[in-house]
Amino acid sequence: MRVRKKAMVTGGAGYIGSHVTWALLEAGWDVVVIDDLSTGRRESVAAAAAFILGDVGEPVTINAALAEHRPDAVLHLAGSAIIPESVIDPLKYYRNNTAASRTLIEATVNAGIDAFLFSSTAAIYGVPPRMPIDEDMPTQPITPYGTSKLCTEFILRDVAAATSMRYVSLRYFNVAGADPKGRTGQSTPISTHLIKIACETIVGKRSFFNICGDDYPTPDGTCIRDYLHVSDLADLHVTAIEYLVAGGASEAFNCGYGHGYSVAEVANVIRQVAGGHIDARIAPRRPGDPPQLVADARKIRRQFGWQPKYDDLRFIVETALAWERWLQARAA
Repeated sequence: MRVRKKAMVTGGAGYIGSHVTWALLEAGWDVVVIDDLSTGRRESVAAAAAFILGDVGEPVTINAALAEHRPDAVLHLAGSAIIPESVIDPLKYYRNNTAASRTLIEATVNAGIDAFLFSSTAAIYGVPPRMPIDEDMPTQPITPYGTSKLCTEFILRDVAAATSMRYVSLRYFNVAGADPKGRTGQSTPISTHLIKIACETIVGKRSFFNICGDDYPTPDGTCIRDYLHVSDLADLHVTAIEYLVAGGASEAFNCGYGHGYSVAEVANVIRQVAGGHIDARIAPRRPGDPPQLVADARKIRRQFGWQPKYDDLRFIVETALAWERWLQARAA
């Protein structure tokens, strides 16, 4: 008889964390979520998952949670993730992303848990010298957000060298869309994600959305990004944590499709999905936005034989819009 594994997901009430929780449950894992609900929603957590209201940066809280639930693996998705805010309030990001991660990693080691998955970011690369970006590219973040994540990668590297802990760092590119089954989606009250903001415009929550900068050194002057459907990313978390639990070595992987779309191209697809005109206005550049971020995803495809299901920008927008319409109907 197969023995079920248990995972602890920090930030499991958030956008990506709630999708990861569903994916783990569907793969046969028991899941316990810990989240302080500062940006997450309790109702986003699958009913089959245990839930702890708490801050992973508080040693007493996280030590008690690990002792009570004794997970086989920890997936760390909690943290702050608004790049412009990190430029204005860097100390918040070093507290929530770096200091809290150090506390969690120490507690995980002390609890004897060897498998640790970390939610990292393409922002650690800064402004890369070439595209696409592979994992050996120099890490030169240009924002406190990127630096706070890179610091945690350094902590994991050094702890793994000194202990039995093994980790996978998943470096996300631009995550978008929502669960195709409509169970969860991006519900963050303040979002800076292009597709989320555009969908809010379609349903009338906003009167317009901004295209931040049209003077970048790209073919149409707008930023180019690698947009990854959140459900494909959630499946990668399951694959990566099962790899670690089976004894896999520590690794870092880029998470993207390997091709990019400009903001202007995304806006055109959004108009098509909306079935008409929506107001998109040119605005100044945002602090910390590189001109292009496109993943070289060959490493993760080779390692895991990854074949994404939802590599389709229109589908990404459609699922995001379906979720936004559900949120609007629920609030009515």
